[in-house]
Amino acid sequence: MISINSLTVAYGGFVLLNDINFHISENDKIGLVGKNGAGKSTILKLICGLQSPTNGKVAVPSDVKIGYLPQIMEHHRGRSVIDEAMTAFSDMFEMEAELERITQELAERQDYESQAYQDLIIRMNEVNDTLAYTRSDNPQVQAERTLLGLGFRYDELSRPTETFSQGWNMRIELAKILLSKPDVLLLDEPTNHLDIESIEWLEGYLKEYKGSLVLISHDRKFLDNVTNRTVEIMVGRIHDYKVPYSKYLELRKERLEQQRAAFENQQRMIEKTEEFIEKFRYKPTKSNQVQSRVKQLEKLERIEVDIEDRSALSVKFPPAPRSGDIAYKGSDLKVGYGTKVVFDDAQIEVRRGEKVALVGRNGEGKTTLMRVIMNELDPMSGDSKVGYNVNIGYYAQNQAELEQTRTQNETYRKQIIELERQIDNLKLTEAFMAGGADTAAAKKKINSLMKEIDRCIALMEG
Repeated sequence: MISINSLTVAYGGFVLLNDINFHISENDKIGLVGKNGAGKSTILKLICGLQSPTNGKVAVPSDVKIGYLPQIMEHHRGRSVIDEAMTAFSDMFEMEAELERITQELAERQDYESQAYQDLIIRMNEVNDTLAYTRSDNPQVQAERTLLGLGFRYDELSRPTETFSQGWNMRIELAKILLSKPDVLLLDEPTNHLDIESIEWLEGYLKEYKGSLVLISHDRKFLDNVTNRTVEIMVGRIHDYKVPYSKYLELRKERLEQQRAAFENQQRMIEKTEEFIEKFRYKPTKSNQVQSRVKQLEKLERIEVDIEDRSALSVKFPPAPRSGDIAYKGSDLKVGYGTKVVFDDAQIEVRRGEKVALVGRNGEGKTTLMRVIMNELDPMSGDSKVGYNVNIGYYAQNQAELEQTRTQNETYRKQIIELERQIDNLKLTEAFMAGGADTAAAKKKINSLMKEIDRCIALMEG
């Protein structure tokens, strides 16, 4: 279906990919693996035409539809989550509109024998056939089902996309790609911003997906469960294994061991041959044998051992100061934003040396608890105490956006406080009202202010 032929990508004197070749067939589920910077994302960009190779070509049939999810993308604004997801069906909606126009025109025309009339009938049949192939369930139902599978709550589908974080907007883009039902899916780290339940949902979807898949992921389990073929990029070259990731690791180890053994055997043979040549080079009685061995070495196809990229990030941390036995303790914690409670009656104790994992659906309060521990958010009630001599290092989901997020959240907190003050004033005023239109207007205003508080809280939770 898609062929990559003699493809080379070079930047100046640095060769990233060197004369690689492989083919993507129908129903291939390929895991593209290799160290960071090996060229995995570059290959996806080459396939979907966002980048051109230095040499070679990528052959993609004109009727093949590609869906590409990059790691970093620009997100659309001005639509609700469900409306943005529904744009995946724009081609289908356009065809439906075209079919309606053709049907109307055929009903009004009377030139039944003309070529133009016959052309309209041919086009109507083409559109009908395409729609019959692409239509399945109701688009709205499909979009809702996909968004819910990716972790959205039903009440969130009407929220504007700009009220969600980058990670949640990535889910919207992923939903759009899945809903468009491409022939080939190119996914670059799709699980980065997904919780466990959403990963499991995506895993199940991709298992049943009928098209071809090229997947980049550092999640070994995800690769094992989804892919049936592994393409490794190593030092500019590729090695193609028709097996999932775990089996690829075994075969790769065997290949390298066999390669090294063959290389060592050949080196011993070369050494002995060269010793013979050097020993008998000047003996006339051995001249024929010497010449024969010289020619043998000249014609010998030298075995090369694949060079493994063993470079690794080396980070050394200075010795941590001795802390108390209890690193952090939270007792009877009630945490939220304004009047919105995220979790209540929480008990947590982290002792020195423990490795603790916080798990749960997105939006359940994992990051919020982190903020409490960091003293960035005060609990509504309960005690939050960092232990003696404990120094905390915090790495956020989107570290680059962290400072901006802190500033924004502080603004939202101030807005919530002001909105709650206005509500209290309105309630106090209402208490002195005798009823009637003024009371109804006050209640309407209070409801409006409470919705604005909910919006601010949603923005903070991201």
